[in-house]
Amino acid sequence: MKDRLINKKHISIVILLFLSSLVFSQTINKQGVTILERFSPPNDYVRISYKDGSFQQFIRMFPLKPFGSPVRLYNGNIKQNNVHVSVFDMALLNEDLIQCADAIMKLRAEYLYKTNRYNDISFTITNGMVVPFLKFSEGYRVIVDGNKSVWKAGYKKGITRDIFDTYLRFIYMYAGTYSLSMESKKKNITDIQVGDYFIKGGSPGHVVMVVDLAKDKTTGKMIMLLGQSYMPSQEFHILNSNTNIAPWYYVSDSELYTPEWNFGRNSLMSFE
Repeated sequence: MKDRLINKKHISIVILLFLSSLVFSQTINKQGVTILERFSPPNDYVRISYKDGSFQQFIRMFPLKPFGSPVRLYNGNIKQNNVHVSVFDMALLNEDLIQCADAIMKLRAEYLYKTNRYNDISFTITNGMVVPFLKFSEGYRVIVDGNKSVWKAGYKKGITRDIFDTYLRFIYMYAGTYSLSMESKKKNITDIQVGDYFIKGGSPGHVVMVVDLAKDKTTGKMIMLLGQSYMPSQEFHILNSNTNIAPWYYVSDSELYTPEWNFGRNSLMSFE
């Protein structure tokens, strides 16, 4: 009797895995070059709609590397822990700087820069100092001495790409999950949007971004795709899941389990 129970359990697991693989294959177009093109919601689900030009659409339309691409580290090595289903085509520095929170801030900053919203590009570094991009554009830079930081004038002015990159590199160096969590707005899970993120501030800490959302056409139940960078600095990638709708995750107000980090309840935040 015990052997028969074990066999039945084994058969059930095999069937579940088979069904999961069917869902997986049905929701991925390997030729797609953006999230919108590559990932379709499972049956009975429909995408949440957003306006063209929004941050949400910017994320959904961000170019992806060819399907099957590995996640590269800043030094060119391949990430050994295979937890992803796709990789954003977003360049790294050849330094260990763009980690989890940095990638989230970079995506936000790149969107604002692309849409000429320079006045909105501002982040708080770990010691609490607010560092807006426009201050850099006026020829100022931040001089850091231990936990103290002051503005110093006399540097190159402008809103050109090289000055923007200089600004971002400074943010990567002196901001992180702690500072991002301190300046972010807490959100109720029922108000979740693409571009929001689940975050645990600290050292260590981690953050994953909601890169797509869909809902059940009948029940309204939400599902999401999640993206992350990690330590050491590595390409931003869309996470796989262990759900029966992989790579999608169910949205709920309970603890969130991802391949490399678990997030507690009430950990959803946003830039706005």
